[in-house]
Amino acid sequence: MDKEDLKLFTQPSSLLILNKVSKLLTEQGIKSYLVGGFVRDVLLRRDTVDIDIAVAEDALEVAPRIATAFGGRYVLLDEVNRVGRVILASEGATKDEWQIDFTTLEGTIEQDLAQRDFTIDAMAVNLGELEEDNTAMQLIDPFDGWGDLHRGVIRTVLPNAFKSDAGRLLRAVRLAAELGFSIDTKTETLIQRHCHLIASVAGERIRDELLRLLAIPQRKLLPYLDELGLLTAIIPELNQLKGVKQPKEHFWDVFEHSIRTVVAVDFLLNEGEWEYASEEVLGAVPWSATLAHHFDQEVSSGSNRRSLIKLAALLHDIAKPQAKAIDEGGRMRFLGHAREGADIATNIMERLRFSGKEVRLVETMVRYHLRPGQMSHDELPSPRAIYRYFRDTGEAGIDVLFLSLADHLATRGPRLILVRWQEHAQMVEYVLAQRFLEGGLVVPPKLIDGHDLINVFGMRPGPKVGQLLEAVREAQAVGELTTRQEALTYVREKLAANVV
Repeated sequence: MDKEDLKLFTQPSSLLILNKVSKLLTEQGIKSYLVGGFVRDVLLRRDTVDIDIAVAEDALEVAPRIATAFGGRYVLLDEVNRVGRVILASEGATKDEWQIDFTTLEGTIEQDLAQRDFTIDAMAVNLGELEEDNTAMQLIDPFDGWGDLHRGVIRTVLPNAFKSDAGRLLRAVRLAAELGFSIDTKTETLIQRHCHLIASVAGERIRDELLRLLAIPQRKLLPYLDELGLLTAIIPELNQLKGVKQPKEHFWDVFEHSIRTVVAVDFLLNEGEWEYASEEVLGAVPWSATLAHHFDQEVSSGSNRRSLIKLAALLHDIAKPQAKAIDEGGRMRFLGHAREGADIATNIMERLRFSGKEVRLVETMVRYHLRPGQMSHDELPSPRAIYRYFRDTGEAGIDVLFLSLADHLATRGPRLILVRWQEHAQMVEYVLAQRFLEGGLVVPPKLIDGHDLINVFGMRPGPKVGQLLEAVREAQAVGELTTRQEALTYVREKLAANVV
C-alpha cells in the first residue's frame, strides 16, 4: 500500500467529522482507531456514512459524551460487549446521517483486530494520525487484509471465527456477493463444517442478513448458499423439497423450481438475467416507472417489496411434498399446497422475527400464487373476476401477479412455450391496467353502509349485513350499480329472493 491509498482517509466527505471526533477524544486522553468496515470501504473507494471507531475506554461512556458534544443521538447497541452508536446529521449538502459505532478496545489494537471476523475487516488507522497530508499515517494490518482486498478474497482471521460468532457464516457470503469477491477455500470449508451453528443465531440477525442477501441478484447466490449448507440450515423446511418430482409440465423438481423462481423474479424486476430469455420473452413483460416505484416501496425497516417477493418465490411451493398425491387417473396433484404453504411460510417468517406487515405480505403471496392463472381461461378476466382478485389479495395483488409470471418461467425453463407466455403476460398487463386506470374497480366509493341496511330494511347487525354490503360493492365495481337508490333496490331484491 502506498501513501496515495492512505490519503483516501483525508477526503473532505468524512474528514471534518473525523477531525472533530479525534480532537475531542485526544483532549480527553483517549486513544482511538478507525477500524472494520469503514477502513475497508474507504480503501475500496466505496461511499459510506458508517464509521467504526475502537476506543481504549468504555465505549458506553464515550459514545454518549460524543453525542452530547455534537448534538447527536446515542443508541445502546450491545451492553455486554460495550458497543454504542452515535448518529450525527451531515453538515454537507447531502441529507445523509453519519452513523458512528464505538467499540471498547480490549488490549492492544492488534489483539482487538485478531478477534474480528475477516481479514478485510481487521485493519485499522490511528485516528490521532488522521490529519490532512500527515505523512506519519500508517495502516495497521497484521493479517494482510489489504492483500485480500487487492485479491478480492474473503478470509477468516482465525479458524475459530464462526464458533465465536455464527452470524459470520451468512456475513461471509453476503460480503462476498456485495463486493464481488470470492470466499477463500479454507474459509469455505469452515463454513460447510460449521453451517449448522447458524441455527443458534438470533432470528433478528438472520433476518437482516437474509434481506441484504435477497437484495443481490440471485442467479448463483442461492445455489451457493445451498452448497455451503446455509440455506437449509436457515430454513430447514426447504430440505424436504429436494428430489420431489413434478408433473411433466415442470422442468425441475420442487427445490430447483423454487430457486429458479427467485431468479425469475430478479429477471422480471430488471435486476438479473434469465438464461432462457429471448427478446420476445423479455418484450412481453409488463413494466413501467409506476411498477418500479411499487416494488421499491419499503415494507418494514430493512425490507421492501423487491426483497419480499423473492422470499415468497423461495417459499411459494414449500408445502408441495406433503400435499403431493396421485389421483385415480394417475395424474400428480398438489391440492391445497398454496393454503398449507401460506401457514408454513408464516411460521418460518415469525421464527426469523419478520414484522407482522412483512409476514402478511409474504403469506398472501404464497396463499394466492395460483390465483392469477385461475382468473380466466383462454380469455381476459372479467371485471367481476378482477374485483374479486384484488379484494382477496389486497395490498399484495400486484406482487402476486409478478410471482405468477416468475412461477411460469421457472416451471417451463428451457421448454417455455412462447405463445402461452405471451398470453400470460398479456393477461397480467390487462389486470394491471384495470388496477391503475380504474381504481374504482378495486375500491369503489361507498353507496350504502351498514346503518342503511339496519335503518331502511330493519336488519340486525351480523354476518348477513357484511355479505350484502360486499355483494353491493362487487356489483358496483363491475358497473351494475352506480347510485345509492340502485344499491338499495339491489338489496331489496336480494332480501326478497333470500339469496344472501
